[in-house]
Amino acid sequence: MPVLILGLGNLLMGDEGLGVHVARALEKMQWPEEVDILDGGTGGFQLMSWLESYEHVIMIDATLDKNSPGTVRQIRPRFVQDYPSAMSTHEIGLKDLIQSMALMGTLPEIHLFAVSIEEVQPLHIGLSTSIEEKLPDLISQIRQLAYQLIPTEVV
Repeated sequence: MPVLILGLGNLLMGDEGLGVHVARALEKMQWPEEVDILDGGTGGFQLMSWLESYEHVIMIDATLDKNSPGTVRQIRPRFVQDYPSAMSTHEIGLKDLIQSMALMGTLPEIHLFAVSIEEVQPLHIGLSTSIEEKLPDLISQIRQLAYQLIPTEVV
């Protein structure tokens, strides 16, 4: 299968759940059969079998960094150290998973949408206004990339 869109995050931690909110919004849209969407929650090794079966994975995740809340960076990490150093609370599981897959030679091409958040809000459901306002543009960028990654046949 060519493309997986993977939303990461914890819905019980406010803006940290951004990736899951985005995945759920994307699931409500029409997609070609070459695109799957997955709520990856807080990541971890249980995602390995999913990731291995795709050529391209578009990840959406919140990051705690020094950028203004809502800043979106599109990164094409090639190595574990290319991932933002201040990923959210599930950083270790995701980085371990990526490193393991790279060592086994099963890592797909990854496109990461890292969205800066101000803080993790324990036991808070929902997104802040600064993040909520960025969702339409973020969703548009993700859709555009997904369609670019679908192979086209030359007639």
